[in-house]
Amino acid sequence: MEEEARAPLLLPPQPRCETGKAGRARRAAAEWWVESRKLWQIVGPAILQRIALYGINVVSQAFIGHLGDLELAAFSIAATVVAGFNFGFLLGMASALETLCGQAFGAKKHHMLGVYLQRSWIVLLLFAAALTPTYIFMEDLLLLIGQSPELSRLAGQMSVWLIPQHFAMAMLLPLTRFLQSQLKNWVTAYTAGAALAAHVAVTYVLVHHLGFGIVGAVAAADMSWWLVVLGQFVYVVGGGCPLSWKGFSMEAFADFWEFIKLSSASGVMLCLENWYYRVLVLLTGYLKNAEIAVDALSICQTINGWEMMIPFGFLAATGVRVANELGAGSGKGARFAIVVSITTSVVIGVVFWCLILYFNDQIALLFTSSRVVLAEVHNLSVLLAFTILLNSVQPVLSGVAVGSGWQALVAYVNIGTYYLIGVPLGMVLGWPLHFGVGGIWSGMIGGTAVQTLILAYLTVKCDWDEEAKVASMRMQKWAESK
Repeated sequence: MEEEARAPLLLPPQPRCETGKAGRARRAAAEWWVESRKLWQIVGPAILQRIALYGINVVSQAFIGHLGDLELAAFSIAATVVAGFNFGFLLGMASALETLCGQAFGAKKHHMLGVYLQRSWIVLLLFAAALTPTYIFMEDLLLLIGQSPELSRLAGQMSVWLIPQHFAMAMLLPLTRFLQSQLKNWVTAYTAGAALAAHVAVTYVLVHHLGFGIVGAVAAADMSWWLVVLGQFVYVVGGGCPLSWKGFSMEAFADFWEFIKLSSASGVMLCLENWYYRVLVLLTGYLKNAEIAVDALSICQTINGWEMMIPFGFLAATGVRVANELGAGSGKGARFAIVVSITTSVVIGVVFWCLILYFNDQIALLFTSSRVVLAEVHNLSVLLAFTILLNSVQPVLSGVAVGSGWQALVAYVNIGTYYLIGVPLGMVLGWPLHFGVGGIWSGMIGGTAVQTLILAYLTVKCDWDEEAKVASMRMQKWAESK
């Protein structure tokens, strides 16, 4: 009785040990919410940045499209055959930074992020210089592969003006991944948004007021890309990243060959993906009424590409989250991050699938007023919708590969599924079976579907605890080398 009398009337709340289905559901929901917040910290700004950067080219295409069908086709070919191919390779090489910087940040080896950034700049600028002749000899390349002389001439003139963008990409892509791996994504979003706003105004002045036509539109895009580079560069070297940027260092040249091998594997992996649907535009140039077919397809691909900035945002975020968790030694955390990212991306993909099916060819009015082109876009809208739905999964799985360092393996998967299945199947449907551009596109969708299934299998079967050990060993190796 005396013990009861001395007992306090109000006891502090004790943590409840929730059991049963309801308790497990609440814990799962809480874990999902925490991971979603971490994911959207990266996804939100990454999507905004990518939409803004892609918007720079969309604005240029929209202005050029209203100059004429030939001008639109020439811009589409120039942006696809040379700029698109080279961008894909540089993008892939820069993705090595997502693996290395993400794992270094997760392991709290902050100094190495700045070293990796400088190493990536050196490698990408060297490769950018090596690829520059493809812009200069664009007209000859197009004539060599059988494109029409008029289209080749105009596309060749336009491609020379794309060279400044080419080197801007070599600087910007490493900067963006360096900042994303540290969750400084708002910097990338703000700089890209400001550049897009400036681009709209400058393009309008150069094209409509000063009458520079297609050259004015491309030159405005060059300026806008370098504006983004300048903004992010000043932020990094001006003190925005005190832990990870310690100034320029000769360490950037250490382990150079190993870095080139990983960057090259990354370049092959992602450029094969990036080139895949660009090959579709090139093949369409050989069909009858190629100008109309290329115009319609390029509009569909632009819409698809703009929406793809959302899955690409998830690709970047998944790569960072998986790399962070592996660098911290948490295989379970990496696995859970993958589940949350894929689920969220698929839900968004279903929404856009419905929107494309509902609005059909109305979105194409932004790029053209030609009734013939609009009718062709209407015929391709179902394929566009299903491409968008499939792409809500595939880039996220590529992000898993980037975060885990599987780039070389996935490069072989991409070669087999895209170029040994998708392209041949598309060519058979397009020509012998006479399905035209719709047949080519359908075959290539089949290649993407096979690649997605293989990546899903690799992800499900992976021993993530073992992957975490490998990442930890990589970080330890660096520490011992110091």
